[in-house]
This record gives sequence, C-alpha cells and structure tokens, in this order.
Amino acid sequence: MADVTSNMTGTVWKILVNPGDKVALDQDVIILESMKMEMMVPSTEEGTVKEIKVKIDDFVQEGQVLLTLE
Repeated sequence: MADVTSNMTGTVWKILVNPGDKVALDQDVIILESMKMEMMVPSTEEGTVKEIKVKIDDFVQEGQVLLTLE
C-alpha cells in the first residue's frame, strides 16, 4: 500500500481518479491550485486507488496524504 501526497500547499481543484481505478506510475491523479497556478500531482507507484482522502475545494498542506493505493 502506498500514499500519494501533496507536492505543495494549495486547494484541491480536480480529482482525476475514483476508488477502484488502476493508475500507472507518474499518472496525474489530482490537480491542485495555488496562486492561480495549477499543479498536477502524479502517482508515486502503480496500483489501484483504495481511498481518496480529500475532496474538491479542500485546502491541503505540502506532504498531506491525498489518496491511498493498494
């Protein structure tokens, strides 16, 4: 099991996957917005999305767990 974490402080703008989706290494899974810039958050491993721990418009800190893969 692996956690995908935020690479910056910002707001969750878009979630690109759903629980049960298979993702590849480096596949974009979430888009964060900060200071009118969009930053893609890639998957750190290959796997299946087990749980999404944030929702759209949530404010997240750098290093915060966004989703879990199995």
